[in-house]
Amino acid sequence: MNASAAVRLLFGPPEMLARTLVQRVRAVGITARVTVSSNFQAAVCLARGLSPSGVFRVIPPGEEATALASLPIAVLDPTEIQAETFALWGIHTLGMLAHLPEKELIARMGQDGKRLRQLARGERPHLFQPVEPPFGLAEKMELDSPVELLESLLFGVGVMLDQLILRAKARILALASVTITLTLDGGGTHTRTVRPALPSTDKQLWIKLLHLDLEAHPPQAAILEVALDAEPGSTSKIQLGLFSPQLPEAARSDVTLARILAIVGENCVGRAVLQDTHAPEAFRMEPFIVTAGDSPVTACPTPRASLRQLRPPEPASVTLRNSQPAMFFYRERRYMVEHAYGPWLVGGDWWNQTLWGLEQWDLVARAQDGPMLCCCMMRDLMRNQWQMAALYD
Repeated sequence: MNASAAVRLLFGPPEMLARTLVQRVRAVGITARVTVSSNFQAAVCLARGLSPSGVFRVIPPGEEATALASLPIAVLDPTEIQAETFALWGIHTLGMLAHLPEKELIARMGQDGKRLRQLARGERPHLFQPVEPPFGLAEKMELDSPVELLESLLFGVGVMLDQLILRAKARILALASVTITLTLDGGGTHTRTVRPALPSTDKQLWIKLLHLDLEAHPPQAAILEVALDAEPGSTSKIQLGLFSPQLPEAARSDVTLARILAIVGENCVGRAVLQDTHAPEAFRMEPFIVTAGDSPVTACPTPRASLRQLRPPEPASVTLRNSQPAMFFYRERRYMVEHAYGPWLVGGDWWNQTLWGLEQWDLVARAQDGPMLCCCMMRDLMRNQWQMAALYD
């Protein structure tokens, strides 16, 4: 049994189906035009062209072109350029458009011309495709009474995480981040976002990370409502070598970092990144990120000296000769300067109170008992103080 026969058994002949639809629509106070055809596009065009409302019409199979012939071109919803082109050609109805030769029409209007001609003849194929709602991971829970203890709150959060993880697994996805929004008693909200190094579907991991984050940043009032919004991410698999040692689990690393962050603060955990400035000790903290495809490090054929930064810089006493260091005392030992390179002047922040200026010298010196020292000496121009900034090994 084909689809048409099944529809007839369920709803009766097309005329009865159209009449029933018009009556039921009128019963709820809505005016509509109902058309029935074996071609979906033909039914849409005819419904647009029917002038009185509340009527119905049935197009017998094979008579689509005849039923659409008298309709205006506007029912095809053409663009302004297409409508102007048809007006210049003297084409005003679908019947006139249907009689145009296909090849010549395509040569002048492209594939759009072929599509419009098929619509005018009632021959345009149409495949019904299901429309899925946009995929989202969100859960919301209203509490019966205000909650102040995090342990009681996390019990409900665990149930919400079960639903999020279940929907993510159904699409072979994981949770890349989770944002918790707490509606507080007395108005206001408290929002926190947790993002581990790798997407995960481990419920206990997410509960632990949320618990540590909320302990470090507790809400300021009782909680009335909880909402979770998750960002989906692809599941990650790590392929280990046969004889390579087993790496630590990423979940343990995330929990450890969260515990350290709760103790030392948000801006004290991560990797140090130099800022775009010449100011000494100017850096910021960023989360740990391992980028793929890093270029391999090639060995340098010539040896290079390594710079060992002193933090904080150590005080030194310097004697100048001809405006350059000639001798200095460092760690209770006197050094005579053999070679001096510099000075290199750097400064900045002249627009605020953090004005700074430095004079840098690279020195090669030798002590009285023979040892040689290669160092970087800095002079604070604001305070006129000398400091040992770094040593060359």
